[in-house]
Amino acid sequence: MKKLILLLIPILLGGCKKNFNDIIDSQPSSYQVKSINTANQFTYVPYDSLMTVSITLNTTVNVKSVFVNVFDADNNQLNNSSVTLLDTGAIQIGDYTYSNKFPLSHYYPKGTYQIQYFITDNSNNTNLVAVHSFIYDNGQANAAPVISNLVMPDSVSFGESFIFNVTASDSNGLNDILTVFYKLYRPDGSLVTNQQGISEYPLSDNGDFSVTGDDKANDGIYTNKLTFPSGQPAGTWKFEFQAKDRSGLFSNIITHNIIVK
Repeated sequence: MKKLILLLIPILLGGCKKNFNDIIDSQPSSYQVKSINTANQFTYVPYDSLMTVSITLNTTVNVKSVFVNVFDADNNQLNNSSVTLLDTGAIQIGDYTYSNKFPLSHYYPKGTYQIQYFITDNSNNTNLVAVHSFIYDNGQANAAPVISNLVMPDSVSFGESFIFNVTASDSNGLNDILTVFYKLYRPDGSLVTNQQGISEYPLSDNGDFSVTGDDKANDGIYTNKLTFPSGQPAGTWKFEFQAKDRSGLFSNIITHNIIVK
């Protein structure tokens, strides 16, 4: 049975000697980052989907280009190519402030986003110089997810691998679904909990048939592959399926009993 693994990704990188939490000291250079001028929170509205991304340096000496990459709450990079920042005079030309507009969509999930700032010098060396996090609100009224169409056998034998899946949907889009999971109860009614104390086991919509049994990624059908090993009690085991969205709302519950023999 798979274990739920949580990856904690640090937002701030160490080694910073400045007073700015999101500025990274790079290798010795002729330039330094003075400030990040990007908002800490952005809410999407139809007439304002462009977020200003900006950074101020102490000089432009040995600075060939400045660019950023933007990552969503799932650490997916949103831009296909790097977004170049220009010193075009947001305040005044030559103020060492580089900026640009980045479009955000109401289809993007809510959560904590990250912007990584890079500088390429005149020798074509590129350094990560700052990381900035901001809270993104896609402007959509939140609704709970819904699960349906459970496909699962009614009985299996010990040692037999079987696949089961459930369809999940959300009026805020599939991106708003944080997890689809199941709980498992033994024939005596006790809840199955693994060694890490986890009792909610995730289903996947990743298209990795060999591992999870899922046929197609991102189609809203969440799947798992399971085997009851010998030595477990025979009888009726109960599965409870449910989904949770990024705002913490839970879906309906689907219950299914399976006879293991």
